[in-house]
Amino acid sequence: MRTSFLFGLGSVPVLVALVVGGDREAASGLKPFGIEKRIPVITSTVVGAPEPPPPFRVKRVYPKFSPSCPILVKAIPGTDQLILITQPEPYSTTRISRIKDDPEITNDDAVTLLEQQAGSSAYDIAFHPNFAENGYFYVGWNGPKADVKGKFCRVTRYAIDRKAPFAFEPKSATTVIEWESDGHNGSAVCFGNDGMLYVTSGDGTSDSDKNVTGQKTDTLLAKVLRIDVDHPAEGKLYSVPKDNPFVADKRFVPETWAYGLRNPWRIACDEKSGRIWVGNNGQDIWETAHLVRKGENYGWSVTEGGHPFYPKRTPGPTPIVKPTIEHHHAEFRSLTGGLVYHGTQFPELQGAYLYGDYSTGRLWGMNHDGDKVLWHKELAQTRLQLTYFGLNTRGELLLCDHRRKAEGGLYTLEPTPKDTKPSTFPRKLSESGLFDSVKEHRMKPGVIPYSVNAPFWSDGLDKERFLMLPPGEQIGFTRKNGWNFPDKTVLVKSFALPGVGPKKWIETRFFTKQDNEWSGYSYLWNEAGTDAELVPASGLDREYVVDGKKQTWHYPSRAECMVCHSRAASFVLGLSEVQMNKTHDYNGTIDHQFRVFEHLDLFKPDYRGSVRTALNELAKAKGLEGKDAAEFLKNYSPKPEQKDSPAWPLLEEKPGLFRKLANPYDPKEDLTARARSWLHANCSSCHVDAGGGNAKMELEFQTAIEKMQVVGENPVHDTYGLPDAKLVAPGHPERSVLVHRVGLRGTGQMPPLATNRVDEAGLKMLKEWIASTK
Repeated sequence: MRTSFLFGLGSVPVLVALVVGGDREAASGLKPFGIEKRIPVITSTVVGAPEPPPPFRVKRVYPKFSPSCPILVKAIPGTDQLILITQPEPYSTTRISRIKDDPEITNDDAVTLLEQQAGSSAYDIAFHPNFAENGYFYVGWNGPKADVKGKFCRVTRYAIDRKAPFAFEPKSATTVIEWESDGHNGSAVCFGNDGMLYVTSGDGTSDSDKNVTGQKTDTLLAKVLRIDVDHPAEGKLYSVPKDNPFVADKRFVPETWAYGLRNPWRIACDEKSGRIWVGNNGQDIWETAHLVRKGENYGWSVTEGGHPFYPKRTPGPTPIVKPTIEHHHAEFRSLTGGLVYHGTQFPELQGAYLYGDYSTGRLWGMNHDGDKVLWHKELAQTRLQLTYFGLNTRGELLLCDHRRKAEGGLYTLEPTPKDTKPSTFPRKLSESGLFDSVKEHRMKPGVIPYSVNAPFWSDGLDKERFLMLPPGEQIGFTRKNGWNFPDKTVLVKSFALPGVGPKKWIETRFFTKQDNEWSGYSYLWNEAGTDAELVPASGLDREYVVDGKKQTWHYPSRAECMVCHSRAASFVLGLSEVQMNKTHDYNGTIDHQFRVFEHLDLFKPDYRGSVRTALNELAKAKGLEGKDAAEFLKNYSPKPEQKDSPAWPLLEEKPGLFRKLANPYDPKEDLTARARSWLHANCSSCHVDAGGGNAKMELEFQTAIEKMQVVGENPVHDTYGLPDAKLVAPGHPERSVLVHRVGLRGTGQMPPLATNRVDEAGLKMLKEWIASTK
């Protein structure tokens, strides 16, 4: 097969021909490829999963209806209509709409009831118990207030007709209750079986309870409030029920039902028992949900969940109560409170509180009888960004998926099909079909080695990486985040203790895509170094001696794998433009990885569009316009007759064509690039838009430094006693929280997972960078 490649010799492009797989000497001047040809791997047994799948999976409910970033869906009582809260583009506000509960509805069928003003966000809706008579519904939201600085949370009452065409009048808006709040707003609403309206509020700030409101009792913040909207007091739209727990206690605002909440996201009343449930977003480590009882204190910010947070802060006057549900950030990153299910479609879930996680897509349930837990388990593993658990007009489950474009929308559960075949997922590396020799750590031909520019810090261990693509499958090349891979792809990474002589392997990880979902698995090597066995799903720890010192090595749980390999980071971390844009040593032959992948025809043809984009960006960066830009692109691009060629090179000889991370440990490289590359590799999978963390910083390498929200910024979390603390204090590493947390191991350490030793060389480099900033 004849094809063409474009090389840059200095500034002069030269087109050379080659016969792929033919006489290499005939292609004068062409350096050899690191891998001569692609060999299909047909022996892989890494298929499916080692354990049975969760009992449920999700399916789309309305195939032709894809609302943009839905936040809520709720049935309008006594009708065949649903009401929604969505975030239409440009996502700066929210919209309340109405649709028919019909599988055939389309986007055009949605009727807009209310478009909020810019900077406002509606969160929740509750229908009055006597809605059939009065048509009242209540909206919890946050937004600016005319002629007043700051933002306010409000509960606003509206009225709507109960019969078609369901006329709605925005001017019916009446504010029932409001309080100042700009972050951690709560504003979830529900009516209890007692007819009272329950309202949540958060601590009112996006910082680490910087106003210390979590345990304050004389404010409406950080609480579950309980008010009576049917018997308003004089001059108000509500009254305080006489049986509220602190009505007679002057230390409390009388609306208080419970307190000590950070950012309550969703409230629900069990229609049968009347029990109130609240989901609560955590901060550093713990996500929680609470079966709310009269007068209870949930501890924020003296505690985060059931654990100390600011233990020296003054607690409220009543004892701190531990949460009913608690998840470590190894499992959950942003808990979305749910509802108690009483439908008929899933009898095994009746009476269970269903809830989930916005960041990981995991969906769990707990059956609680009011005194004790009857069962608590994971029900589904999804890719949804769960924002709400609702019910349709028949009382069956609806899930809001906050993703944009066609992916987002409304889903429900369905039972996972019963698999009659036993799992053949390999329990040992020797059973995986990926190794020619496990003992020699020698992979099958066709399992492709690769390396990265900026490795994640793994406590100083040596690492080797490999890629196995199913026969004939290709990679979707992207400019941002990880590349896209087909089902049954397996990424392999092995860890060895540092030292001279034969490598002592201690762990090998598989990261594999099965049925369009990514999952991670760890294998523990035996002492003889002849094989490795699959680690339990919960993970484990082992102690080794490194550099003469005992060191704990953590084998991650399956859930922990997905914390870093998150949806926000597109799951795959190392196989990306910025990490793979480098040469690799293929058993003595040095070649650029892009060139090898292209030669092996591993990229889907549409990668050429990425080449065009990169060329245009490069021309712009060089300040070229008009004819100069056209001439530049002409010289850099393949000849027109080569555009249908299987190869359109992504070669390193084209300087600056593609982005690349620096080696953080190479003092010859630019210091700022090294620091930003370290942050990208170790931090950006969480600290990225929609990454699930509650810090605002975005640490991806391609983010402009002024938009990273890190240099000169106040810390969202603890200041750790640093004077005039900033995330990065220009010129002052000693005042920089980033430096302090990277140098910690234990509570507050960064990265929070997968490391028990400080990266001393990386820490030194970060200090030098911060000292050089202005």
